[in-house]
Amino acid sequence: MKKLIYSGAGLLLIAVAFVAFNLLAGIGLGGARLDLTEQKLYTISDGTRQILGELDEPINLYFFYSDKVAKDLPALRTYAQRVEEMLKAYQAQANGKIRLHIIDPQPFSEDEDKAAEYGLQGIPLQQGGDSVYFGLAGTNSLDDTQVIPFFALDQEEHLEYELSRLVQTLAKPELPVVGVLSGLPMTGGFDMMARQPTPPWMVLEQVRQLFKIENLKADVDQIPEQVSVLWLVHPKNLPQQTLYAIDQFVLHGGKLMVFVDPYAEADSGEMPGEVAVDKASSLEPLFKAWGLRMVPDKVLGDGAYAMSVNMGQGQRPVRHAAWLSLPRKALDQTDIATAGLESITVATAGILEPLEGAKSHFRPLMQSSEYAMPFDAQRFAMLSNPEELIRELEPTGERYTIAARVDGPAQSAFPDGIEGRKDGLKQSDSINVIAVADTDILSDRLWVQVQDFFGQRMPQPWADNGSFVINALDNLSGSEALISVRSRGRFSRPFVVVEELQRAAEQRLRDKEQALQARLTETEQQLAALQHSDDPNKALELTPEQQTALQRFIQQKLELRKELRDVRYQLNADIEALGRTLKVLNIALVPALLTLLVLALWLWRRRRQA
Repeated sequence: MKKLIYSGAGLLLIAVAFVAFNLLAGIGLGGARLDLTEQKLYTISDGTRQILGELDEPINLYFFYSDKVAKDLPALRTYAQRVEEMLKAYQAQANGKIRLHIIDPQPFSEDEDKAAEYGLQGIPLQQGGDSVYFGLAGTNSLDDTQVIPFFALDQEEHLEYELSRLVQTLAKPELPVVGVLSGLPMTGGFDMMARQPTPPWMVLEQVRQLFKIENLKADVDQIPEQVSVLWLVHPKNLPQQTLYAIDQFVLHGGKLMVFVDPYAEADSGEMPGEVAVDKASSLEPLFKAWGLRMVPDKVLGDGAYAMSVNMGQGQRPVRHAAWLSLPRKALDQTDIATAGLESITVATAGILEPLEGAKSHFRPLMQSSEYAMPFDAQRFAMLSNPEELIRELEPTGERYTIAARVDGPAQSAFPDGIEGRKDGLKQSDSINVIAVADTDILSDRLWVQVQDFFGQRMPQPWADNGSFVINALDNLSGSEALISVRSRGRFSRPFVVVEELQRAAEQRLRDKEQALQARLTETEQQLAALQHSDDPNKALELTPEQQTALQRFIQQKLELRKELRDVRYQLNADIEALGRTLKVLNIALVPALLTLLVLALWLWRRRRQA
């Protein structure tokens, strides 16, 4: 009886201690977090910490999420919880500089009007039903506004980047300056055939809406300090002073986006009406110092991504092995510059590759398929029929890089300086360069149709070339801290073993279906042969041979359908067996191990007391 009292008192004390611990933990450790996920999904990166630590003025964040309306959408609710927890982590890290407001906008409420006023998108669940809001609006002390209209579930790995970008844009609202140095008529030219001026390229007009453009001359000897990103296009025959200015700009931390080309089709010469003899451009000395090169005098051909081109009236379209439409799988979906893009088109593009022993990091952004090979650039000067390229194509099995991001340590291409300038930097621990081995990617004809609408030029993009340029400039114009915030892992983790079981079963199903279809076709052909009769009046009569064949057909069909059911049953049986194993491990094995551990501890203490 005494032991029972002591035992009951002990249990009561344990219960009181447990409740007290939870109360104290809730009060004293409310902001403490322990992230045990493999990819640290709930831990903000060092770049984000730096951005939040540099906030001078308070920022208001309004997280609009229709919690009640989305009660039957588990995937959305799970992602919304992660977004909310990430925002709370931002608030905790910002030392009071971020004020988070979580709003559940009810239909026809003032909160819904506020969400619409900020430009957030409400997604209707059904025809005439309520809309789901799942977006973010941010404001600063100057009443500047930045919004994420809707958090797309398929862009989950870029969540932290988008949040950090919004915060930094509000913290530094002035437009970044992009310095443009181009060897092509991007700002407009003159069409000798039509005898009229040509408008600026649409990609430049779109960039001008988001950035401040500063045009630079080809003989510039120093990049202006206010330039955040240098946009270099078709750098032909640049003087040494300009190459040195670019070299020092990059080594001093300036960001560079450069488009070079082994055969620039948009290069029409320096004078109006002139035909360019040399259509190639390169930054060979600078590339070499930065750890990469463009393969000289080679144009990439690809049989898998070849575009169909029109050969003129009355002629059939042919595939052009050097005009490529790069699909989603050819673009790096983990890099901010190319993530989410569906298609990019290039024409007579070159090949980029890292140099052996380079200290910089070379990450491909656009790549060919395995059905690709290099062609001599001179081959395109007299090319009359693109179909010849397809016939000449001999795939090497290698994937070639068309665009790449290069960062990390790099050397100067002018370690001894140039005449009159000997005091420049010799190296840098971190450069940031996006290099593209094609300039035609920027021309209107490869990605956009422009229509005149009452004097306004209305773009209708059919490829994502312009979005790529905007994404790249947007990323490079951010601080080093923002650039370091790369894509993160996804919260939802696939059931790999279950997916492998399903793929194996689907393969077996396909084999069975193909066998079934083949045997059905054969039987139908036999029936058609048996039913053939010279007398039309007897065409519908079944002979004994036809009846036997029909019965055989029915029996075969039943047997094959049974085999298909067996395959599906085996798939479900394998998955259910896996589920039972996991349940045993979680429900029985872990408690059993804990029980054994407690018993071992009890026996050990008994022996010590004895």
